[in-house]
Amino acid sequence: MYRHSFGARRAIHGLWAPLLVCMSLSPVQADECPDWTPTQADQALEALQTQVSEWDDAYYRRGERLVEDSVYDQARSRLTAWQTCFDVPATPLARSSSEETIVHPVAQTGLAKLDEPQALANWVERRLQDGLWVQPKVDGVAVTLVYEDGRLTAAISRGDGHRGQDWLSHAERIVTIPQQLPADSPPRVILQGELYHRRPGHIQAEHGSDGARSAIIGLMARHELDAVSANDIGLFVWDWPSGPKPMQARLTALESWGFADSARLTRPVTGMDDVTRWRQHWYRGQLPFATDGVVIRQNTRPEPVDWQPEPPYWAVAWKHPAQRSLAMVRDIDFRIGRTGTITPVLQLHPTRLDDRTIRRVSLGSLDQWQEWDVRPGDQIMIRLAGLTIPQLAEVLIRAEPRPELDAPDSDRYHPLSCLRLTTGCEAQFLARLAWLSDNEGLDMAGIGEGTWQRLIDAGLIEGLLDWQALTPTQLEALPGVGEARATQWHASFQASRHRSLTRWLKALGMPPVDERILINADGYLDLSELRSRNRHDWRQHPGIGTTTAERLVAFFAEPEIVSLLSRLVRPTTLQ
Repeated sequence: MYRHSFGARRAIHGLWAPLLVCMSLSPVQADECPDWTPTQADQALEALQTQVSEWDDAYYRRGERLVEDSVYDQARSRLTAWQTCFDVPATPLARSSSEETIVHPVAQTGLAKLDEPQALANWVERRLQDGLWVQPKVDGVAVTLVYEDGRLTAAISRGDGHRGQDWLSHAERIVTIPQQLPADSPPRVILQGELYHRRPGHIQAEHGSDGARSAIIGLMARHELDAVSANDIGLFVWDWPSGPKPMQARLTALESWGFADSARLTRPVTGMDDVTRWRQHWYRGQLPFATDGVVIRQNTRPEPVDWQPEPPYWAVAWKHPAQRSLAMVRDIDFRIGRTGTITPVLQLHPTRLDDRTIRRVSLGSLDQWQEWDVRPGDQIMIRLAGLTIPQLAEVLIRAEPRPELDAPDSDRYHPLSCLRLTTGCEAQFLARLAWLSDNEGLDMAGIGEGTWQRLIDAGLIEGLLDWQALTPTQLEALPGVGEARATQWHASFQASRHRSLTRWLKALGMPPVDERILINADGYLDLSELRSRNRHDWRQHPGIGTTTAERLVAFFAEPEIVSLLSRLVRPTTLQ
């Protein structure tokens, strides 16, 4: 197996660095820094900063989301961690300043994201006595609404949390935003919520966000909002900062004012199990909007005057399982299989995808790797194929300079290569032995790849059938192999002698065919007759095409195969 690495990793030192990195990275990535030269660090930081800035510019200035939130969050977290590692000043988040802004009457706080279940469970446990509630985390844009004497007088985009754009003219055309509250409402009401693109019957697990946030950003960025577009916008109120202290009292009032979804979709929870259940329910069930997780809130919170435009201690987000994830390539293994197929496998620094930790991604073939041109140090986006298998989706940032790789020569490996253990054949030869002893081959009980590796390491095997001559004494002499195991291995070796010829042919790598076509006209399986068949003879049988026929001819003509079979069998009837 060929392997290529890009840098070990070193620990982050200092008082604040571990705290900053642990807040932004999962435990599998925390506490580590790339072991780079100053030049490598500068190049990697510049490349990642350029990519994040491009995403920021598209999102904040043009209203376009070029990448999923989970990938963006990972990229910005990684950038922050690397800046800490190499003592580079943090880069401020880009914000649009093309329009005049107005002050929020109560700061928009934002939310911290806890993606690790244990960290979230600890957060929940510490706050259970105060009472906890869970809501869908609507995938839209935050807004502040101000009502004075019951009338809507202001609608403000989130902006930087202190100031935002004036959206009142748009809000006055959105039918889901009440223009007038009931007469018994307080003289001044400040609501915070999310404007979203209406999607009745949306199932997040099936449809994903599907551009929902980009759609609402685009609508709210228009100079004028027409009535048809306004009807596509919904509102979910997730807080009433100046409302009653108990959550239930706030929800009751909101429902009476026409914000029914706020009451229906804000649910009390008594522990982590409840939070998990609602997260799954909203992820796989129907909602009128796209979501990207859930929000857990305390029953009570501080007075509005104390709110700041930063993640509060009384609320936290738990994102849905990431469908795409940012990963950094650590190594590339080129695995050579039994038939000579070369499979490049990307070894990754651990990353989370669909609530799982992913450490490797297969590229399938050498041609695919050459097409992608992935190298150690590259930052890639991965996704799930068929809901279970991680696959490469995109190479986002390429390491510079490009690391040199010594990939195996595809011309050297084929279905009949490495029938003996020679230099460069270690992987394919071991794969042949593992196949030979597997239940598809000779079905040797207790014999697997680890067994064969021990025998190879001890210098006892160089050919596919050398194990037949091994004695219990030789096996017992191997490190860690006692009398009982040596006896069991030897018994498995001896039992294999009684397998049928068809099993032996399959174990030695004969292309798969219907066993009935191996029988000659007299009802026997005769090796001499099989070796005499040409491509035309093989193609007379159903299911045998040109490629299979050529492989069968080559298999029975291969001198090493002929030699191996001559040690095993005589003409015999098919078992």
